[in-house]
Amino acid sequence: MSLPPLTVAVLFAPPRWPAGLRVLGFVLAFAVVTVAMGAPLTARRASVRLANGLLGAALPAPVDTMGRHWVNRLRTSVWLVPHMALGGVVTAISCSAAFGVVAFPSVWLGGEERMAVFGLSLRIGEGWRGAWALLPAVGCLALAVAVTLGGAAVLRPLAPVFLGHRPGERLAAAEAQMNLLAQRNRLAQELHDSIGHTLTASTIQAAVAAELMSTDPAGARRALNSIEETSRAAMDDLDHVLEMLREERPSTSPRSTLADLGPLVEGVRGTGAELAVEVRGDLARVPATVSREAYRVVQEGLTNALRHGGKAGIRLRTTVRDGWLEVELTNPVGAGTPGRQRPGGHGVRGIEDRVRLLRGETHAGVVDTDGGDAEEARWRLMVRIPLRSVS
Repeated sequence: MSLPPLTVAVLFAPPRWPAGLRVLGFVLAFAVVTVAMGAPLTARRASVRLANGLLGAALPAPVDTMGRHWVNRLRTSVWLVPHMALGGVVTAISCSAAFGVVAFPSVWLGGEERMAVFGLSLRIGEGWRGAWALLPAVGCLALAVAVTLGGAAVLRPLAPVFLGHRPGERLAAAEAQMNLLAQRNRLAQELHDSIGHTLTASTIQAAVAAELMSTDPAGARRALNSIEETSRAAMDDLDHVLEMLREERPSTSPRSTLADLGPLVEGVRGTGAELAVEVRGDLARVPATVSREAYRVVQEGLTNALRHGGKAGIRLRTTVRDGWLEVELTNPVGAGTPGRQRPGGHGVRGIEDRVRLLRGETHAGVVDTDGGDAEEARWRLMVRIPLRSVS
């Protein structure tokens, strides 16, 4: 690493110049080339990887803020100076020591009686009398190891100073981690909604198919076909989520919106459920983001209705008016429903999270009928999302 700046520095310090000018040219040229070597973000990344691998520094990966924080460029360049200087010293001493490790035994085993070391003439001796040559060979080996470990010990405390995160980088790294966690939570919610709905619908359709197998083979066949279709759609959703979690190129297939309520409703009805649907207003006016999240809300609500309330008397109403999208879903309260389908459940909590991100409102709970009969009580999910929430 020190060869480029040293080569340029020597070229800018020709012998014919005065001594003071030569020193100035050497220093300036060395500084300019070193700064240029440390300027790219790849140089900082490589320095961090080397420091972690060779020094055990455990430094975090650099954050891509080099275009805004020129200080990091300069810090990387400053880090290169002791790295190159100490690295040159360690390399020179280690190579000399490695030569000694080989030279002393070679001279002894070759039958030579004398060898020259740093201008000194040493008498080796023949036979077992020259076995002492192994001692300096071991000493050279120990010197190489000591110099390498010493160089690492000197550089290790300097690495965090020049390569560690500054406050701005720590903040950017924290924001990136928060965004990653938010993305993973969103994907987990997508997976929960899609797979949960598919499993619930498939379980009910399988039960219907078993009941109709002997009395209505055509109806049983329709139920099985519905299971196949919903399972295939769920597999597509699962592949999409897994690709994103693995940081692969995500699928380009569009996510479902309120325009896709038809297949969802038919799938629910295919389980034998009585589902009444009412649409008021133009769903085409609903922005894409709101429409996608509203579809997931309806999907989760229908899943909960099938799971906890039975298959009779499910009502879905979507309304677009006065700048709001309203989704109301009601179903009879089944046995044990008040304790299971509650605002604190995973499904309702996921709906609340989606709606909250769009600055909407969610109300869920048991409502009494006009007669006050507990057997006729209904579970009601009411969601209101402003259409302007995507702006």
